[in-house]
Order: sequence, then structure tokens, then C-alpha cells
Amino acid sequence: MWQVVGQNRVVSLLQRSLEREALAHAYLLVGPPRVGKMTLALNLAQALNCAAAEPPCGMCDSCQKIISARHADVQIISLVNDASLAEAKPRTEISIDQIRQLQHSSSLPPFEGKYKVFIIDGAEFLSIEAANCLLKTLEEPVGKVIFILLTAGERLMPATVISRCQRLELLPLAAGEVEAALNQQGVEPQKAKLLARLSRGCLGWALSAASDDGLLQLRMERMERLLDIINADYDERFDYASQLASQFSQNRGLVQEVLDLWLDWWRDLMLVKVGCGDTITNADLEARLVDMVRGYSLAQIKAFIDSIQAAGEQLRQNANPRLVLEVLMLDIPRKEGRSEQSVTALKYG
Repeated sequence: MWQVVGQNRVVSLLQRSLEREALAHAYLLVGPPRVGKMTLALNLAQALNCAAAEPPCGMCDSCQKIISARHADVQIISLVNDASLAEAKPRTEISIDQIRQLQHSSSLPPFEGKYKVFIIDGAEFLSIEAANCLLKTLEEPVGKVIFILLTAGERLMPATVISRCQRLELLPLAAGEVEAALNQQGVEPQKAKLLARLSRGCLGWALSAASDDGLLQLRMERMERLLDIINADYDERFDYASQLASQFSQNRGLVQEVLDLWLDWWRDLMLVKVGCGDTITNADLEARLVDMVRGYSLAQIKAFIDSIQAAGEQLRQNANPRLVLEVLMLDIPRKEGRSEQSVTALKYG
């Protein structure tokens, strides 16, 4: 059975395509991190190679091999699995060598299954050369080969590659759907409710956080740092921006996670400000939100939300990360009633 949760429209489309034997040769799965793109891709690979009458069964030898990454005809290409590279430094692109290996493998017939399936995880990280190389492969599809590209940043991909794929969008789940799925997994109700709100509709993150308290601890540490920076002087803010910019060169996703936390916090402040506190994300920090919101006007909160969103967009467009983040630090609003003299004292006092 299909393991992905809450994506019934996409699953139904793929199921009908399988039944009619009318599959596309390439799919582009679009959606935020941990929303279920990889689960769906693996489910499709299982369905294509399953031995049961109603695929994917999840139980046959082929399905089991695919889910445990042991199937010879199902390959995952990503930033972290290029065995040909031995250097220790982090990689920021999927290389042309990885795609050339894919090209060679895709030209061979399936070894133990019915279809060869290539899953490119993080397709937005294809180098220009790799994307052009992949485009040639997509333009000349061969028999029993399916390509599945996964991306959380579709706008960073070449339009030519996107146009060669059937695009399927996986939308974030409603908090109630995530909470129900967690309850079915035996997660304690109060914890399930909190995780559902914190997940931004991405069940994969919620399931990981339910089994690993370290993720919630990391989130709390980042939140405390966020609150410290809001009240910090400019020197500390710029040091923080410099730290984030250095991390960005090694792990863009980590910095985006931090920006998402900032965005959630200031959106929560806006919701509390307008009397909708029952819908906030950071439900376990409601008292601190109520205390903090007294110092800001609604216009200030809205303006800084715009600043956070603009910073995220600029980073996705490869703007200078240090400059972008320093500007964001300057945009942090002052509390109402705080004079220019007090700001100067905060900086130099």
C-alpha cells in the first residue's frame, strides 16, 4: 500500500497511470522538506517493480529491497551519496559526474526488476553542467526507465528540465491531519498536538521529532538564540549574521530552517496581536509571546515578517548571504516607546 499520508490527489493520479500503463518517463515532485516526497518516490518505485497483484504491497522481496536501499534497479542521487568523491568538505552541488553515471546506468536494461528508477533528491542543487547533462537524458527517454526529481526549490531549477517532467505538487498537511497520524503512531496526545503545529504540515519532521527528543531540544535552543538576538546590540546581531552566513556556504537548508523559525515566531506575534492566539505555532511558548507582543505595533510586526520573507527569497536567488542577513538584523524592529538615545546606549553602553 502507499505509505505517503495526506497526498490522495497525487497518489490517485499515479495509481491511474499505473493501471493504464500511461506513466510519464520523468516526474518532478515539488514540496517543502519532509512533506513526503521521498516516501512517495520510493512508493512509486515499489509499485513499478512489485510482484503483487495490487502494487505496491510493501511486503514482497522487491518492495522490501527498495525501502531498504538494496534494489539494484533503484538508485538515489543526492548531495550526500557521491561515492566517487573522497574529500571531507561539504558539497553544495550535484555534480556532472553523478549524472554521467546515471546516464550510463539508465542505458542498461533492468537487472532484477521491471523498471529502472532514478530518484534525484534535491534537484535544485544540480550544477549547471549536471542539469544540462540530465536534460539530454530526459529529451531521449528509453524503455523501462523512470526519473523522479524531488525539489523544495523549484524556482532554482532550469525551466528546460522542469518542462521535460510531469509536475506533481505535494502540499503541506493540515495540523489536524498531522496530529491524527501521530496519534495513530501512539504519540502522546499533547505532544502530538504540539508537534503537529511545529511541523508546518510536514509529517516526516513530526514523526522524526516524536521519536527523537533531540529535535525539540535543538528547536528550543534556536528559539532562545532568536530571542537573545532580538534584544541584542548591533555588534552581537552582526556576529550572528556572520555565523549564519558561514553556515550557509556549507548547509543552505540549516539556515533556511533558522529563517523559518524566525518567520513562525513573528507570525505568532501577529496572531496574538490580533486576538488569534489559539492558532499559533509555538503553543508551548504562548506566555512569552503574550509578554513580548506588548512592545510592538501590528505594523512593525508585519514589516519584519516581510523582511524575513524577502531575506529568504534573496538567499534562494544566491544573493550575498552576509549582506542579506546583516540587513535582516538591522530590520529587527525596536520596541514601541524606545527612543533613539536608548538604541545608541544599547549599542555603545
